[in-house]
Amino acid sequence: MVNIIRRDPLRDVFSMGRALDRLLDRSLHEVGMRQGEAFDWLLPLDVIEKEDEFLVKASVAGIDPDKIEITYTDNTLTIKAEIDEEKESKEEGRYHLRERRVGSFCRSISMPGLVDANKIEAESENGILTLHLPKKEEVKPKHIEVKTKEGKLIEGKAK
Repeated sequence: MVNIIRRDPLRDVFSMGRALDRLLDRSLHEVGMRQGEAFDWLLPLDVIEKEDEFLVKASVAGIDPDKIEITYTDNTLTIKAEIDEEKESKEEGRYHLRERRVGSFCRSISMPGLVDANKIEAESENGILTLHLPKKEEVKPKHIEVKTKEGKLIEGKAK
């Protein structure tokens, strides 16, 4: 018996188009750009969890710390800033290579735990922005001692 397969060439073309769009979006996202936002770029971050806080470190070399806007809303941390383009002067000469980034950026991340928003601190040193996001008390691990009938003490951590 022979199976007959009905093919729709237009559906195949549209399917390939959607796959190509997804691939292009993913590739542009990795270099920090999105379609329609040619001058926006992705801010590289590190998020480190410690026992009592989260540390977020961001590379902000060349950005005036006073022009960085940091917000924390609904467990989402957002960092925004803009690097202004330098005006080319006749005395400076003409560019042969221009790779330093200019434009705006906005990076939002969901934090992996609850943060005490009133105690967030930020500092900038040598082009690294460091944010200290203290955990809320109810999220911090609690140390619980368990006593046995023999009088031995067993220690454990609650999460």
